[in-house]
Amino acid sequence: MKKILFLLTALISGFAFSQVTFTPGIRAGANFSHFSNSEDFNYYYYEEFPNAQQPYMDYKTKTDFYIGFLGNIRLAKFYALQPEINYSRQGAKIHTNVNNWDGRTLSVSYLGMQLINKFYFNKFNVHVGPTLEFVVEKKNFDPENEIDLGITAGLGYDITPNFGIEARVKKGFIPVDSYNSNHSNVVFQTGLYYTFNMKK
Repeated sequence: MKKILFLLTALISGFAFSQVTFTPGIRAGANFSHFSNSEDFNYYYYEEFPNAQQPYMDYKTKTDFYIGFLGNIRLAKFYALQPEINYSRQGAKIHTNVNNWDGRTLSVSYLGMQLINKFYFNKFNVHVGPTLEFVVEKKNFDPENEIDLGITAGLGYDITPNFGIEARVKKGFIPVDSYNSNHSNVVFQTGLYYTFNMKK
């Protein structure tokens, strides 16, 4: 018990006496997005169409981009809290034998906020945090919900003190399809970030 209290005291002291800094920046890169799970079409009555091909619909990866602003609040040498505001173009491509939808691209653009916990290990850093996004644009698709709540996690590498590369995965929790509650956003991001030196 004494060891635990000592570690907690040391941790709190480290935050208290560290020099807190705020650094704004930008991030941008590529999105590789799709919807989780395929459509099972269990609402079709197969017995009425014994000679029909079984319908299917798979959601394939759609490539697009993201761009955003960040504010890095460095609370300790090993930890920073990083709020972000991002514009993210997501969606999926359809692979199906239903109607003439094969190859159709479903596009959903979000304006979102992320609260990233950033842990530093020399030049490497680990990201994890919640994300809340609001639909601002859609094409060939009318999502069930106008918001998406999810979690994101990833890695970064500081090439210089101000410039680095990052890779993240975001998983949404709120269904995007009115026909199947299991469809949600899955996005892999890879890109660059740059922070501005505020010191005079």
